Amino acid sequence: MEIYKDEKKRLYLEKNSIAHLFSFLAEEYMEVHEYQRDEWIIQEGMRPDFLFYVMEGKAKIYVTHHNGKVSLINFINANDYIGEMELLNEVYYTKGIQASTKTVCFALPIHRYRTQLLEDAKFLRELTKFLSVKATLMAVKYTQSLAFPLENRLADFILQTADEGVYKEKHVTVCDYLGVSYRHLLHVLTQFCDKGYLQKEGRCYQIKQYHSLYELAEMLKNK
Repeated sequence: MEIYKDEKKRLYLEKNSIAHLFSFLAEEYMEVHEYQRDEWIIQEGMRPDFLFYVMEGKAKIYVTHHNGKVSLINFINANDYIGEMELLNEVYYTKGIQASTKTVCFALPIHRYRTQLLEDAKFLRELTKFLSVKATLMAVKYTQSLAFPLENRLADFILQTADEGVYKEKHVTVCDYLGVSYRHLLHVLTQFCDKGYLQKEGRCYQIKQYHSLYELAEMLKNK
């Protein structure tokens, strides 16, 4: 993880602004964090010191069950918050959040800004919008498993998790997230390769036809 300093931080703050999300914004104490693929933004079970706002990149949310099984439960994209539940709740079990591409976030120290944030009507309005959309998307995800075949859901998953055109998620993770068998997943991946959407390279897949995957994924959004 890199924390932008001095001129690099100043230039990034000049080029990117989140002033529209707050009634106040003290850039002196706000940090800019950059994470590379597979770096942990937040370790599971450890309360974050910052409220993050994602400017670029993608991340994944994981949870460990009582039986030791680790499940992927959701994605984080640009313009999403990280750590908002810990800000709102004194007692909350923090999920693990791992970058799936290079990810750059604004980081506001919670200990310094918690009172201001919770009294900022402008911030709370924006946060409420974010949480309502987040809840709706989670509900939609569960209905999609019944309404759409794996081809559509896998295309969307590949587009969400690919990094610079390379898809390399573990099959067991994908099966758990999409609720399908290992055999069914391999069958559809083979179909995607046969149709030229993907090209298998070792344990990874190179995306060859983005438009074909987008067409399949868009069906989920047009429901």
